[in-house]
Amino acid sequence: MADADTHIAKRRRNAPIPLPDQVALVLQGGGALGSYQAGVYEALDGAGIEVDRIAGISIGAVNAALIAGNPRERRVAALRAFWDRASVALPSFPIWTNDQLREWLHEWSAGYVAMAGVPGLFAPRWLPPMLAAPGTPEALSFYDSGALSATLDGLVNWDLLNDGPVRLAVGAVEVESGNFHYFDTARERLDARHIMASGALPPGLPPVEIDGKLWWDGGLVSNTPLSYVLDTQDAEMLVFQVDLFAAASGRPKTIMDVMAREKEIRFSSRTRQVSDQLLKLRRERETIRKVLAKLPDAMHDDPDVAALTTLAQEYPVNVVQLIYRANAWEGGARDYEFSARTMAEHWAAGSEAVAATIDKSALVARNILDGRTAAFDLGR
Repeated sequence: MADADTHIAKRRRNAPIPLPDQVALVLQGGGALGSYQAGVYEALDGAGIEVDRIAGISIGAVNAALIAGNPRERRVAALRAFWDRASVALPSFPIWTNDQLREWLHEWSAGYVAMAGVPGLFAPRWLPPMLAAPGTPEALSFYDSGALSATLDGLVNWDLLNDGPVRLAVGAVEVESGNFHYFDTARERLDARHIMASGALPPGLPPVEIDGKLWWDGGLVSNTPLSYVLDTQDAEMLVFQVDLFAAASGRPKTIMDVMAREKEIRFSSRTRQVSDQLLKLRRERETIRKVLAKLPDAMHDDPDVAALTTLAQEYPVNVVQLIYRANAWEGGARDYEFSARTMAEHWAAGSEAVAATIDKSALVARNILDGRTAAFDLGR
């Protein structure tokens, strides 16, 4: 315990804000937008903020595995290697200041991905699934994701991921029952199948079989793992919630705007709903604790009071939201546009979001020191 206390004290000294016992990173799904999460992690690591827990969905699960499955000094390099490989087929084309022209290039790049796939992630099947034998993997998706398995095995140390200092959880949906499940290194050993299952979005990608069951992308049920992290919280915590779709945006003007806005609402509304409900529940529990504290001592041994006391117990948590806000030229294909230039811009945006948040982090710091619970969007 003394070693752990020393580590926490050292970590607090080196970080730009006071850190509680645990720091968690929550990574949403969003395909090509995931390089924003890589930029966020690079900036957090550069600022001396160590991560104890990571939970991810879809591309968030991939980034989470790259972080948890590498020693701290090699994590950014592993993220860089993955995203460089994913964007190698579409280099940094010349750009124009005109948003309409940039949007055309953006859509063309996404169209190329739809036709040719992404190196190291997935490739189109040579036979359309409608012509494949029913029940075979080829009949269940338009793309083959086998390349991702090899990519993960080459970049992730699975023993370190399962036995190392960072707890990892990734969400997926069981195809037949529709039940949502988190594969958690605190309970089971994870490998490439679990990460791929979390990102197996149908009908593009095939389900992944694990122990006789088929699994699909966890984003079908919930695109944010925040609720799982808080449900399994066992210490005072600071959470960096990295969202790839913003809930608020302007009125659509074109059909591409409509497609983009529909996707933002679909993937962000649950995130906002989960955050709001969890913080509302925490405020209610705080009220219950205040009432219980006013009861006379003679009532503390009452079974009903004791049960309510147990239900109302919780650890403080501060949730810092880091939300990617799309450029005007990014349409409904933004989650599968893997060009090198766009990847680099998303990465830089993630780093900038952390810098802006740290510049305004005094309120978060006060909350942590006072043991309060709240959520912050300091990059707005």
